Amino acid sequence: MAASSQDDGEIVGINVTPLVDVTLVLLIIFMVTAKLVMSQAMPLDLPKAASAGETQTMFTVTIDAEGTVQANGRAASDDATLRAAAREARASTPDLRAVLSASERVSHGKVMHVLDVLREVGLTKIAFGAEKSQ
Repeated sequence: MAASSQDDGEIVGINVTPLVDVTLVLLIIFMVTAKLVMSQAMPLDLPKAASAGETQTMFTVTIDAEGTVQANGRAASDDATLRAAAREARASTPDLRAVLSASERVSHGKVMHVLDVLREVGLTKIAFGAEKSQ
């Protein structure tokens, strides 16, 4: 009987070790998955609004509905021409920003190919141009 009276006593402490273990495991899982998601994402240079500031030099690349590529208003008939124009613009401005505007009728593959060419040259600050929907 003495043993049963000791079991009915008050709970002096709660063991939180399993709670901490589960929390740490979840934290590690979230950290790993967040890193994987970020490594698969395409880095974008999102536009920022400011009332005043320094004017930045932009390198504009446009792709029309037929797939014709223009770099700063000049025709870029092949990848070598586009690379040369991007290198020339980047040589004069090391912190160059590029704006890629493509027609909605152009294939996704063509846009990604042009994006890859720009990234090969070293342009990492690339924004996508869009028109405001009505």
